[in-house]
Amino acid sequence: MKQYKNLINGKLVDSKSGRTFENRNPADWDEVVGVFPKSNIDDLNDAIAAAKKAYPKWRSIPWPKRSEIMRSVAERMLEKKEELSQIMTREMGKVIKETRGDTQEGIDTALYASVEGRKYFGYTLPSELPNKMCMTRRDPLGVWGLITPWNFPIAIPTWKIFPCLLSGNTAIIKPATDTPASVGELAQILHEAGVPDGVLNVVYGGGGEIGEGMLNHPDIVGISFTGSSDIGMRIGEVCGKTLKRCSLELGGKNGQVVLSDANLELALVGVLWGAYGTTGQRCTATSRLIIEEPVYDTFIEMLKDRVEKLKLGNGLDESVDVGPLVSESQRESVHGYVEIGKKEGAKLITGGEAYTEGECSKGWFYRPTIFIDVKPDMRIAQEEIFGPVLSVIKARDFKDAMDILNGTVYGLSSSIYTNDLNKAHKAIERAETGIVYINAPTIGAECHLPFGGMKQTGNGHREGGWTAYEIFTEIKTVYIDYSGALQKAQIDTWD
Repeated sequence: MKQYKNLINGKLVDSKSGRTFENRNPADWDEVVGVFPKSNIDDLNDAIAAAKKAYPKWRSIPWPKRSEIMRSVAERMLEKKEELSQIMTREMGKVIKETRGDTQEGIDTALYASVEGRKYFGYTLPSELPNKMCMTRRDPLGVWGLITPWNFPIAIPTWKIFPCLLSGNTAIIKPATDTPASVGELAQILHEAGVPDGVLNVVYGGGGEIGEGMLNHPDIVGISFTGSSDIGMRIGEVCGKTLKRCSLELGGKNGQVVLSDANLELALVGVLWGAYGTTGQRCTATSRLIIEEPVYDTFIEMLKDRVEKLKLGNGLDESVDVGPLVSESQRESVHGYVEIGKKEGAKLITGGEAYTEGECSKGWFYRPTIFIDVKPDMRIAQEEIFGPVLSVIKARDFKDAMDILNGTVYGLSSSIYTNDLNKAHKAIERAETGIVYINAPTIGAECHLPFGGMKQTGNGHREGGWTAYEIFTEIKTVYIDYSGALQKAQIDTWD
């Protein structure tokens, strides 16, 4: 068990509240991973003051110099990859092969940032007037509030921290209370890599106190949030009142379509990974499986057989396929949706209960679950469950499958399995999602590409790739007139 402290102005400090909270292993609730300060508004104010003070000097450092720090961060993360991954498995529960991937995503994001700092382009454009030059550049905004979720404790914080800092901003990050240790370790790596005091500050605590404090503080210029749509709407509402920049990455109800001409074995491994990877606790998880009628019964039989062979257990065991849910309350929420599905008339064919055999009795495990004969308007087909529950829906044909796919308030990720090139391209056109996969599952983002969705999945911004830097910077248009005379743009008559 480790005692963690807030990181404020480069120093590790206890909360002025004197309060703490424990972070426990969801696979073995007897294990305390760490003890963290339960911070208050005074701690947050100190962090914001430190970030505000550090901002002028940090923004004046050239992009390429800041990118060198990102390179150093990547190298240090690579050295500590296994240590970071094991901490993440202990505090979040997902299997070690997934947490290694989570850490690698952070390493790749740092490497991408180290390159982006030497090539982040503006535009040079021709002027409509002679002896005049026009160009654009991107400038930082100031102090940001970063609020991250528990399901990707390294990857998502790096998606926010690295472009935010590389762009010249300073920041306060509030990690999720279910997985604070990973951010604590990551922040130390950034500090050791050369990020100056005050540029990145970590304040642990609840959303009601620290999150709301960020939203309402006049020195916070923007909020970057990943989490539920309900909380995202609240953040958007508060930020809108003061015109804070606001980036929201929210929920999903992602569908995988399997057409009758698909490679069924390929589609099967896709849905197993998409639905039960991370125990279904991904915003991109495959929550709906939409099968064309001619292969519906065959594919369900294949799927049930493979799902029942998945091994549950502690994620540090290399042989385990599915880890626990992150908390008791999350397991209760998932089971609540299973009961809803039964009452709605969907047919439960496997799973649907807590898994408490052997050592799993110490954690929050839930059997991988399949409902069939699900109607598109059922709650289990419309609402984000965030657990290992798959709703299977029958489609008459390609058109019906796409209508079902698009028939939710969310629009994050979609997938279609087909060997028909025409239908694959039609699916790309018709899918109302920010991410489309052809013959691949709904999960698996790459750090150099935009990530985000449509409808109630977000507010139009995209994390990842070059688009992340658009969130954390302002466009500045520059005109340089070297004619030596007053030239009037957009005047119809010429002297």
